Amino acid sequence: MEYDYFQLTLGRERTAQRLLADHAYGTGGVRAVFAPLLGFASDTAMVLAAAGTDLAGAPVALASQRDRLVPTLRPTADVRPPEDGIYVHNWFTIDGAAVDEFVKLSGEAWPDFEARFETQIYGLFLAEASDADRRDGARRLLLMTRYRDLGEWQVSRDPTSEAMKVFLRRRELTRVSLARACVLMPIGASR
Repeated sequence: MEYDYFQLTLGRERTAQRLLADHAYGTGGVRAVFAPLLGFASDTAMVLAAAGTDLAGAPVALASQRDRLVPTLRPTADVRPPEDGIYVHNWFTIDGAAVDEFVKLSGEAWPDFEARFETQIYGLFLAEASDADRRDGARRLLLMTRYRDLGEWQVSRDPTSEAMKVFLRRRELTRVSLARACVLMPIGASR
């Protein structure tokens, strides 16, 4: 099971994200279309699709960047993310040799994290190595986490939780982390 993660730059149409979502969900391979909330440019949308899904001809899309992703511990089945709440897409750049340890630490922390906070880890994906990754001896992972709301994300930063103690160990393997918030666009919502 592989996925393509697209970050699309959209035109200026007021309903650009909705037009894109309607088109993308109709392609059959798209699992999720996300609209920006914090940290993404307002003219973007992110799409998670089955590998090889063709978004050519997507209305209002002016440019796109694609990353090929392979799930690590989650998702374990090809399922659509839940529609409620907000999602944080956290890209990690780590030392290339540290992938297994990073994934192991993530899996150790999640049970406490999900039990303590109103959150759900949707997926931790390993990105196909780019030329820059190979040159720099790095690997990139995308963590998609659903939170009840931004307030729950803030509360989950509690440094005293067992999960955060493990996440601190994981941070030692991390070169760069970039977390941005978005919302999942529902299928077929009214315009």
